[in-house]
Amino acid sequence: MTGHWADYSWCPAIVLASVMSIFLLDFGAERYVEVRYGVCREDPERFITSTENNQQAAATAVPNQDKKVDDGMEAQSVESGVIDRSFKQQIAAFLILEFGVIFHSVIIGLNLGVTGEEFPTLYPVLVFHQSFEGLGIGARMSAIPFRKGSWLPWILCGLYGLTTPISIAIGLGVRTTYNSGSYTANVVSGVLDAISAGILIYTGLVELLARDFLFDPHRTQDNKRLSFMVVSMLLGAGIMALLGKWA
Repeated sequence: MTGHWADYSWCPAIVLASVMSIFLLDFGAERYVEVRYGVCREDPERFITSTENNQQAAATAVPNQDKKVDDGMEAQSVESGVIDRSFKQQIAAFLILEFGVIFHSVIIGLNLGVTGEEFPTLYPVLVFHQSFEGLGIGARMSAIPFRKGSWLPWILCGLYGLTTPISIAIGLGVRTTYNSGSYTANVVSGVLDAISAGILIYTGLVELLARDFLFDPHRTQDNKRLSFMVVSMLLGAGIMALLGKWA
């Protein structure tokens, strides 16, 4: 509580550190069991391939052209059903992430538009902040199996890309009348930031750490790539925590 040690919010920092420690412990145990006992994950694509092979063998054994056509259509139906289910699951999780980030971006834009002497410090911090969030959203979106020619990815990208600039423009328009330190402004900003924080914490814990690392049947088994993934995740969390000192 003395010197510059008192300048940082240690409570959320300890929360973040404990979350990461528990995650690493859980992930390490999961990986140890996989390597030690040769546990294989259930792969939906492997199931589809096995189903197709069985159907092709059956079609070969039964010289009936109609049977072959029916089996082929059934295999396509199974594969289409798996892809459709994967899309619905991933798009639902992505929309939660997107709207959580948008809530936060509104406040960021307004604060930047009305800021005064803190602008030289706040601006580069928020540029990095929004860039990392954009990379996260883009990486998540790239894994979603959108239909060919769909406009949905463009709309979602546009929503994220335009939210902060529009909020900055609004902030510039009301900077002479808007008091960021007023009771109303603090309540509105606090509520929106709290909602955004809850959504993003849930997304980080459930969608990233749990789903992508612990329970993803398609997760790589290469220890080098797994190490790179974990280090990248920890580095990103650390940089965002550091930016929280100024933003």
